Amino acid sequence: MAQEVKRVHFAGVAGVFMCGLAALAKDLGYEVSGSDAAFYPPGGDIARALNIELYESYQAAAQQARADLYVIGNALSRGNALAEKILNEGAHYVSGPQWLRENVLRGRKVIAVAGTHGKTTTASLLIHILQSASMSPGFVLGGAMNGGACARLGEGEWFVVEADEYDSAFFDKRPKFLHYRPQIAVINNLEFDHADIYDNLNDIVRQFHYLLRSVPGNGAVVANANCENIGAALTMGVYSPVIKFNDSAEWHCRFDNGEMTIARGGEDKCSFIPPLAGAANRGNILAAAAAAQCAGVDCSQTAKHLKDYKPPQRRLQVIGDIGGITVIDDFAHHPTAYRATISALQEKYPGRRVLAVFEPRSNTMKAGVFVDSLADSLRAADLIFGCAAGLKWNLQESLSVLKPRASVAKTIDELCAQVSAAAREGDCVLLMSNGSFNGAAQKIMSLLRGK
Repeated sequence: MAQEVKRVHFAGVAGVFMCGLAALAKDLGYEVSGSDAAFYPPGGDIARALNIELYESYQAAAQQARADLYVIGNALSRGNALAEKILNEGAHYVSGPQWLRENVLRGRKVIAVAGTHGKTTTASLLIHILQSASMSPGFVLGGAMNGGACARLGEGEWFVVEADEYDSAFFDKRPKFLHYRPQIAVINNLEFDHADIYDNLNDIVRQFHYLLRSVPGNGAVVANANCENIGAALTMGVYSPVIKFNDSAEWHCRFDNGEMTIARGGEDKCSFIPPLAGAANRGNILAAAAAAQCAGVDCSQTAKHLKDYKPPQRRLQVIGDIGGITVIDDFAHHPTAYRATISALQEKYPGRRVLAVFEPRSNTMKAGVFVDSLADSLRAADLIFGCAAGLKWNLQESLSVLKPRASVAKTIDELCAQVSAAAREGDCVLLMSNGSFNGAAQKIMSLLRGK
């Protein structure tokens, strides 16, 4: 006889996805606790705001935490103190995506927003549209919405999930998105990433094809027509209606004099001032509009709903303005994202210098997979500052073609000093990292205040 679950412990709770699951579990009435190695923002702050029992080390959780079910995040691996305790005691455990499927998604119509880039932005656009249309969607994101929420149960039939292709847990190597079984799958783009778990691009294309297989015949696939790799996944077999967006596809847009016009099948549907800058974000808006139409929100209404949209945290987020120098934080961590983010910032702040500050932090970047394309992705910035700490490849050599505009530091403190010394009134300082960047944003602002 299965044990009744009353107490649930989330291991890796300071990750935004996992603390979102913890929030959902609390709303479902479970007794919730969580643990992590450290509690960095934004996930750490969100987890603390839940007012649940937290352990700031896996060793402490292994010694003290008691639960009927452990939900284990993919940041944990064998050898982790809490993971070993769970296995040794024969405790009940599942991955985060499995818990979400079994406890939240059953009985809901799921919209899974997938792709190498833009998942959080596109999903947040879609959530905002559905909320504004009084549809009360549930959602869980890998980032925090403008109001700070990263998850909500919602009362409506639709549930929006940011659908990641990264693996689910050390004991479940399937991509997270294969757990979600969506009614609507949105695929924004598809590139090589996550070199720590995928050998090549074909491996990733195959996983996206498996996602397509899980969409029912009465569902829909919303796919970027500009991406050849998505085309390859579709060619392997698709069993649902496919709605394509971008350029000359069924859903496309024009951008003239700051106004975006969405057209469908050659007919203009609506025009509005887009709430986000950059061509990549206009693609995100198109994808969200097409998915919202599938869920029952007409494109003309989408345009009205987007007027008061605010992007998620760490998506071109202005975190300070000191002496006329604007400091901006962004989650970009891949050459394609670097290029798109710099372009969007230049569109938003025309005529201002962009100082691109980055750390190659993702496993793929650390492995040196993008060494040859890195410099070109940063070329449009006026000045470039990179941190080489922890790298096994030569960042200085990779950026040599950008001299003298590019500088490489050995430590975060050295990097912050370089940026502060170079910045002048009117500049935009753009920090790009998928981690805490060791507090670089606050350090740079402190140095700027002292200039």
